[in-house]
Amino acid sequence: MEQVAAGTISEPLDLVKLSLGERVFIKLRGDRTLTGNLHAYDAHMNLVLSQVEENIHIVDVGEDGTAAPPRIERRGFEMLFIRGDSVILVSPLLE
Repeated sequence: MEQVAAGTISEPLDLVKLSLGERVFIKLRGDRTLTGNLHAYDAHMNLVLSQVEENIHIVDVGEDGTAAPPRIERRGFEMLFIRGDSVILVSPLLE
């Protein structure tokens, strides 16, 4: 965050650079979210994360068209590569 105060942010990816080595929250297409440690990224927003928890938000629809209450499936990964075209949001994890 010292870079923000110093005014050295010149491109949007400079904000992602500040999160290297930190826990981040990632929102993906398809109602998926990830939380993990950011190790690497590139200009296409391809990301490498470790100690990842994936949350998949699912809404089941019955035969009569009514939606059941939403449920969340959770999975864990030791290391994960995320393709940049599926990334919607990258944010520092608020604790």
